[in-house]
Amino acid sequence: MTKTTKIIITMALGIFLCLLDTTVMNIALPAIQTGLSTNLTQLSWALNSYTILFASLTIPLGRVADLIGRTKIYVLGLSLFLVGSLSSGLAGSVDWLIFGRSIQSIGAAIVFPASMTIGIQAVPLAKRTTAIAMLGVTQGLASAMGPTIGGAVTQWFGWRGIFLINVPLVVIALISCVCLLDWHDRRPDQLRLDWLGSGLSMVTLGSLTLALVKGSDWGWTSELILGLLGLSLLALIGFIVTEARVSQPMMPLALFKARQFNGAALMTVLSGIFLVALLVLMPSFFTKVQNASELMAALMITPASVMIFIFSPLSGVLLGKVGPRLVIAIGTIAMIGGYWQLTMMNPNVYWQVMLAAMLIGGGYGIIIGPITVLAAADFTGALLTASQSVIGVFRQIGTSLAVAIFVSALSTNLVTAKQHIWRAAQANVSELAISTQAKRDTLTQVKTQLATEKTPTQTTKTFITPAKTKRLIAENEASVLQQPQLVQAPAAIKAQARAQVRQKVTNSVALTNQRIYSAVLKIKHQTKRELTKAFIQPYQRALPFTFVMLLTIGLFDRRRDYLTNSVSK
Repeated sequence: MTKTTKIIITMALGIFLCLLDTTVMNIALPAIQTGLSTNLTQLSWALNSYTILFASLTIPLGRVADLIGRTKIYVLGLSLFLVGSLSSGLAGSVDWLIFGRSIQSIGAAIVFPASMTIGIQAVPLAKRTTAIAMLGVTQGLASAMGPTIGGAVTQWFGWRGIFLINVPLVVIALISCVCLLDWHDRRPDQLRLDWLGSGLSMVTLGSLTLALVKGSDWGWTSELILGLLGLSLLALIGFIVTEARVSQPMMPLALFKARQFNGAALMTVLSGIFLVALLVLMPSFFTKVQNASELMAALMITPASVMIFIFSPLSGVLLGKVGPRLVIAIGTIAMIGGYWQLTMMNPNVYWQVMLAAMLIGGGYGIIIGPITVLAAADFTGALLTASQSVIGVFRQIGTSLAVAIFVSALSTNLVTAKQHIWRAAQANVSELAISTQAKRDTLTQVKTQLATEKTPTQTTKTFITPAKTKRLIAENEASVLQQPQLVQAPAAIKAQARAQVRQKVTNSVALTNQRIYSAVLKIKHQTKRELTKAFIQPYQRALPFTFVMLLTIGLFDRRRDYLTNSVSK
């Protein structure tokens, strides 16, 4: 294995770890919540801090790497990621976990852009496309495999394992860096950091990402969310003005003069939204509606990851033969087909879900390899570094948008579903010929189950327990034996009265249990229907928007132009 290949593999490992941790934690949230005895609102900040800091710091820290030296800053980033992983894995409280995740995200914001630049510049120009494609495939695979790896590691090693598993891998990456990388890359003369641009970019992306991830919790029309969005817009305007005027912009606006870079940026966001939407909602559907384990839920969406793994390298080869427009079109049509399948399928029939996952994963795999290559365009030096940082930010924005849009839609749907279920339950129970107390007890059980937002795992047929039946028998016996004609009656007569009471109460309890069981069975089926609808409806509403991806195809070169430019390089 050549030194160049080893460098590419090392950089791919760094990218994989950084992007894996954007999705690996989601499926382990219930286990972490139990382990740290915290609520989901607090715990969500451990998830959000990674996304917000990663998105807002990637561009400025990519520029810092150019100033200080990429190898030095890259090793620093890996070290921070290692410390953050250890802190997260050993956390004894949710505050410590949030701190560890924040350190992780700062390390990731350093590692990601530096990995792309070091990897690309390590290969000769003739092999650059292959290197970019490999690193791009790694990005897609890492995001897609997060839930699968998270579910498997949580099942076998506990939730701490999803963080601690990073430690040996980062150590391997650090050793490889020491052995392979050039430590004498020096700061270019006259190169300065665009402080104002850096600050404005962090405000723009930080406030935007915070608004996206907390919009559902805080309310999209709340003053806080509207204020964050307004701040992001103002900071963005200031950022554009600053970058147009400074001599050494942190993010050169020349990037956006390249048509294919614009197409790549848009497609990164759009394809990311529709892929992450599958990864976010479907595992929850499997655990909440179908009562699957976290590991099984993760495995059930693994076909998407497998298809990305298969088609990403194939699309890189195809790009050089048929040009970007056709490749992007094929991937887009596959993803649209996957969403069409999501809207038409019976989600309780797994092969239909698997087909949708395969189409979406295959389409994304076809898109992601070429997109990474096309985003680099003909850039070199600072422009190349900036292009990779910007694409990384757009990837995070796509992830944040997917979570914000689809989780918000699901939350709204679940509220509506629970209202429908509760009204149906009240109607069903009110019609039962049972005691008022039994009705209240039944509705209390329904309300408790609704709070979990899950389909009941099993329906018992014994709602009035044997212990309660004994109490009812004892109460009725005491009441009957107090009747004047039985107070002085012989023991044999009293025993006969007791037997009659026991038989009557037993028959009454059996009939009541049967009636409650029939009602609860109806409520269970209603719950499953309503929750299934709540999970599938966001995909149905998203289907028309998937066609927007087709509009970006015109931004890419035609086959003739692309192949001509490739030959001339």
